[in-house]
Amino acid sequence: MIHPNTELRFINKEIGHGVVATELIPAGTITWVLDRLDREFTPDQFHGMEPLYKNILDIYAYRNNKGNFILCWDNSRYINHSFNANCLTTAYDFEIAIRDIQPGEQLTDDYGYLNILEPFEAVDEGTERKIVYPDDLLNYHHEWDHKLLQVFGKIPKMQQPLKPLISQKLWDEIIAISDGKMKMASILKNHYQNGSL
Repeated sequence: MIHPNTELRFINKEIGHGVVATELIPAGTITWVLDRLDREFTPDQFHGMEPLYKNILDIYAYRNNKGNFILCWDNSRYINHSFNANCLTTAYDFEIAIRDIQPGEQLTDDYGYLNILEPFEAVDEGTERKIVYPDDLLNYHHEWDHKLLQVFGKIPKMQQPLKPLISQKLWDEIIAISDGKMKMASILKNHYQNGSL
């Protein structure tokens, strides 16, 4: 489920639609949580689908560390890629804002950690990286972990509208990590080992 202070907007012809903040979303805010309405499809289910459905999953789903396709039921499926993403996923099936997201600003992810099937050339943002590769998670997890650690400790201190979707056990773990009593699991935990279908 996507953070409630967001809405779907048309960005431009090249990008299409995107998810935009309607109010300030401070760094350390949980911006998305995998919930019970999100759909999960195995590779076998994917292969058994008609091309129309495969295309929808290719565009709107990501793959988890089991290689299954996760199709989000709400506007979170419209979050666009950025090499300067303001949100990062964690090893805990939720994403957090790694910097303040201003009203009117898009929420963005780096698709490099979504176990994509094929490389693609992204919109040029003036960054060193120009192409998203299926193995980006292997190459950039240290960098992404560092960014997560900069804000992870803020999670229990922030107003978290999506907290009801977090189990008490996980919330206790988040607090333990924030207090330095437990090590944060690496984003590398999300990597799908086989990499291909």
